[in-house]
Amino acid sequence: MKVIVVGAGVVGTMHAWHAVERGHEVVHIEREAEARGASLRNFGQIWVSGRAGGEELDTALRARELWEAIGARVPGLGFRAIGSLTPVRNALELAVAEAAVARPDAAARGYKLLTADEARAANPALRGTFEAALWCERDAAVEPRPAQLALREALLATGRYTFLPNREVRDVVGEDAVRDDRGEVHRGDAVVLCTGAALSGLVREVAGEIPVRRVRLQMMQTDPLGEALTTSVADADSFRYYPAYASGALDSLQAAQPQDPTAAAHRMQLLMVQRLDGGLTIGDTHEYEHPFAFDTLEDPYEHLTRVVESFLGRPLPRIRRRWAGVYAQCVDTGRVVHRQRVRDGVWLVTGPGGRGMTCSPAIGETTANELGW
Repeated sequence: MKVIVVGAGVVGTMHAWHAVERGHEVVHIEREAEARGASLRNFGQIWVSGRAGGEELDTALRARELWEAIGARVPGLGFRAIGSLTPVRNALELAVAEAAVARPDAAARGYKLLTADEARAANPALRGTFEAALWCERDAAVEPRPAQLALREALLATGRYTFLPNREVRDVVGEDAVRDDRGEVHRGDAVVLCTGAALSGLVREVAGEIPVRRVRLQMMQTDPLGEALTTSVADADSFRYYPAYASGALDSLQAAQPQDPTAAAHRMQLLMVQRLDGGLTIGDTHEYEHPFAFDTLEDPYEHLTRVVESFLGRPLPRIRRRWAGVYAQCVDTGRVVHRQRVRDGVWLVTGPGGRGMTCSPAIGETTANELGW
């Protein structure tokens, strides 16, 4: 079988990976020299902790298994099974963490409530003030910027993979082919369009209006911290954002402890992970209303800096870079991704939202299973 994959972000790359793993030939087409979108502009977190129970959690847990297995074969991914800590500062936040630990799927996530001393033993860089922390053992991390390059090198080594950069697919031709902007037609037994946040043009032509929206975020990265941040770190604003934490305790938190005005205005939470070079990737904001701003705003960065420094008990290193990114999010909360057959033999897979880096190996596997690869 020959599979045509359009889009070299992490979702497209994982579709190519599963096709090659099953013995098929893959032609992988990317409009840029390499992926430049949300697949690189993220935390690199394999984030199980906050996922909704049911299909979303099952997908994240399966993806976590796949990331570990692939990471053992592709060291350039930088896979680390580091877990995460969410420090809590008061009784209201602690009650939400306790409700999470009481979930029936808490063991599958690896939830455990730690005292402040236990949390500092797990992550000695957390020298700030907090009362306790929610530990999630199943969370992990990879390096987002080199990940697609490392996967591509492994795919090229199989001899069954061809990468065609700097080609924008303009048309779907019949049921088995696409035409790029050079006029070249690429035929296969199956075509998978993994177009990320590019939802107009080709996607609108072949799929019409789909239940997927674009979301903009802001993030930053520091110089090396000078010590190990041994886990990922979140703050209690993540309780407001992720569906796993919905509970009566969260309702009480929302009512009695309004979110910081800057965090509320920008729909923020803190997530933080250390890169292999020692720098910290920190974010993020969420913007849903179009048209998106073309600039980045300082208030969210200042808020994140205050929160991080309160946990670390020390000043942040110099901010090395700031950026904005846009990802595609399926608005049907009951679905992990928008997967649609747009023609016989042609599938569109997009809209994983902030779950793309976490869930992409399992998303690609599910597509391969459904298409009978």
